[in-house]
Amino acid sequence: MKPIQSTGAAVGLLLVVTLFARSVAAQERQMYRYTNAEGHAVVAYQVPPEFVANGYDILSPSGALVAVVPRTLNEGEREGLDSEARSAREAAEEAERMRRWDESLLLRYSTIEDIEAARDRELRDLRIRVSILKGKLRSLKQQVENYQALAADQERQGNVVNVEHLAAIDDLQAEIGSTERAVADRQDEIASVEADYQKDVERFSKLLDIVEMRKTMSAEN
Repeated sequence: MKPIQSTGAAVGLLLVVTLFARSVAAQERQMYRYTNAEGHAVVAYQVPPEFVANGYDILSPSGALVAVVPRTLNEGEREGLDSEARSAREAAEEAERMRRWDESLLLRYSTIEDIEAARDRELRDLRIRVSILKGKLRSLKQQVENYQALAADQERQGNVVNVEHLAAIDDLQAEIGSTERAVADRQDEIASVEADYQKDVERFSKLLDIVEMRKTMSAEN
């Protein structure tokens, strides 16, 4: 019985060795196709290091194409790809922005007159705020003039100008500067609102044209 077991083990070991050898041989027979310095295609069992960056094909032992290893891109080409990807992303974002804008316009308005009415309401509120701020500005400036007049009278009478009056003038001047900036901000906001509503009107007009065109095409069909 022992000789039979030894023979079986030997046969098994031989089979493993044979399969391993065939596997190694198959791997060794794998070939590569690359382009040499003269521009000619070369098939070999390995790609010289200096040609690896140019890309190459991996071939089976029978010469069939197994895989393609692309060439390494240079910095300029990589930047170009990055630029294309960025442009595609920006285009997709712009398309989504336009879709949301169109959807918002169609949900909020039925006519161009609706847009103009909404614009007029918002502008009216902003102009009221500007009017209030300008009224405050006139009051502050009047208070400064009053304190300055008092200070001038004190100087003419040879008296020391009241320190509290001078401090009040400084505080009022600071508040005047803040109020003037607020007026400028509201005026900028008015200009921005007018521009935004004008864009809404123009875009809504285009949407109406598209709707009418589709209706016409549908009727013709």
